[in-house]
Amino acid sequence: MRSMIRKAVIGLVVAVAAAGCSKDTGTSPSSTVNVPFSTVDLRVGTGAEATTGRGVTVHYTLWLYNAQGVDNKGTMVQTSVGGTPFSFTVGTGVIPGFSQGVTGMRVGGLRRITVPPSLGYGANPPSGSGIPANATLIFELELLAVQ
Repeated sequence: MRSMIRKAVIGLVVAVAAAGCSKDTGTSPSSTVNVPFSTVDLRVGTGAEATTGRGVTVHYTLWLYNAQGVDNKGTMVQTSVGGTPFSFTVGTGVIPGFSQGVTGMRVGGLRRITVPPSLGYGANPPSGSGIPANATLIFELELLAVQ
């Protein structure tokens, strides 16, 4: 009986150790992580609303998803904060999750968006971007203006 318990405990320890030593650093491609699209308003704005077809200007910061990171943030990939804001037309010119995430925001708002690969870059991220294929992304957007 003791021998069976010992083998079971050793098997469990080996399985846990192997899981903890996997090559997934939390910022590697998230194809093994099933994270749905989501938004969290960190600050609700009071100005004009971002809707499909309207031009908007935002500041953004982009991180790779990391389940162990604070607010699921892993490696920071890019930011416009402290630089030139980014302008685009909602519904065009950006990945679907970015447009979907800004829709409904009001000027002055700050929102965190979790973008799964299917609404992000999928298997084809921009070359040299530092974004791996099939990565889940975390954006924080501040809506500065709606045209």
